[in-house]
Parts: sequence; C-alpha cells; structure tokens
Amino acid sequence: MPTTLATWNINSVRLRLPLVLDFIDRFGPDILCLQEIKCQNDQFPRDAFAAAGYVHQAVHGQKGYHGVAIVSRFPLTDISSRMFCEIPDSRHVSALLDFGRGPVTVHNFYIPAGGDEPDPEINPKFRHKLGFLSELGTWFCEPVFARGHIIVGDFNVAPHENDVWSHKQLLNVVSHTPVETEALNALLTGGSGWVDLVRKHIPFDQKLYSWWSYRAKDWDASDRGRRLDHIWSTPDLAEHAEHAQIIREARGWSDKPSDHVPVMVRFATD
Repeated sequence: MPTTLATWNINSVRLRLPLVLDFIDRFGPDILCLQEIKCQNDQFPRDAFAAAGYVHQAVHGQKGYHGVAIVSRFPLTDISSRMFCEIPDSRHVSALLDFGRGPVTVHNFYIPAGGDEPDPEINPKFRHKLGFLSELGTWFCEPVFARGHIIVGDFNVAPHENDVWSHKQLLNVVSHTPVETEALNALLTGGSGWVDLVRKHIPFDQKLYSWWSYRAKDWDASDRGRRLDHIWSTPDLAEHAEHAQIIREARGWSDKPSDHVPVMVRFATD
C-alpha cells in the first residue's frame, strides 16, 4: 500500500481540532505534520489523535505561539528538535520512521513569517527569518542529509512566480521578495540537493497556492493566494513520490478555517 504524508499550518490545533479530524476522515494521511499548534506539549490533544489512529506523536509546543507536531500511524523514534538563531521558539521537530522505504527522518518546520517590512536593518523579524534560512543552509550541507530525509512545513516563502497571484505586485512583499526566494532556492539546490515534491508533479506553469489571507472577503473569488507550504525530499525518496496535491477546498470547510490548507504527497512502497 502507498504511504501518504501531509503538512498543514492549522493555526491552533485545539481551536481547529474538528477540522483536522474531518481532514483525517476524508483523506487518511499516514503521517500528518502540523505547524502553529499554539499550545504547550501537555495541552496537545493526544487522545483525540490516538483515537483516530495516530498513536505515535512527536510534539514540540509553545504557549500561545508557534509549535509543531508530527502524528503518525508508524512508530516514531529519535525524536528531537533544533533551535535556530539562538531564539528558543518551537519551530522544528523531527522523528525517524519506516514506511517501507527504510529509515526516513521527517523534519517539520515552521519558518518565521518575517513581519511586514522586508528590511533586516529595521525589522528584527525579517532578520530572524533570513538568519533561520541561512542556518538551515549550513545544516543541510552536512553529509547526513544526502539521503533518507523529508522536510515539510510552512516555509513562509513562495519561491516561484506562479506560487503567488501576482509576481510583479508581490516582489516587495514579505514571502516573495528576491532575497527570500533566492535563499529558499539556494536551500533547494544546496548540499546534496532536494526535490520539491509538489512541483515535481504539478508543472511550474500552473498557478498554485496553499494560503489565502484572512483579509480577503471572498478568498475563493479573489484567489490572491501564495504557496507557502512545502514538502521536499532527498532524491532517493523523490523517486518513489508518485502523487502530490494541495487540498484547496479545505480553506472553505469552516467559518473559522486556517488560512493555510493541507499539502499531501503519496509515496509508493515495496
């Protein structure tokens, strides 16, 4: 049976737990990575996920902000988290698992959004974001990342011109500025190289989004989205990625949805 992995910035897992459980019921991912869970570890709804079949859980939470979690039908070992820029935010958690392709380490990231002003000299949030991406680039050059790794999450960067509703109008807007897109593309091609699994299956000439602002009165009609959520893998695993999709309709599942939607990739297994 193939294995599916999903990532979703849920923007408060406790507030939107019914949405997550609905998604699980409809799509049944084997591994689900959540960002912005916005709760401490002991507040994470472990029992609800266990009842849904996800008894294996790796949670790195934080009071009121950030926070990441992996819930899985497969056992998780070697659970760890990493701090970036010497700022103790809960923005990363990783775990080792085996879904039929040998040992695979899944890394779940919530990369800083960067605030509103794309100038690191006057905006410490943007400086933090660029520093975070820089540290990732150094880390990903280590030999361990040559194979057997998947990285997912809300990267808060829409790297391609068709990952935003208007390339020209967003060039000076945080998430699509040249310094950010160049940094993310340098990550993609650096070290042993990563494969953007969504764009592996959905051509670059197709507009593709995973986030729509809460400010839009009718997000679907205006369709001013950005592709901020990503699933990458090392080349050895990319060979077995057979399908990818963004669950656009999830943006309209509730009167109070997340502003992000799930992204999924399916892997063939032996």
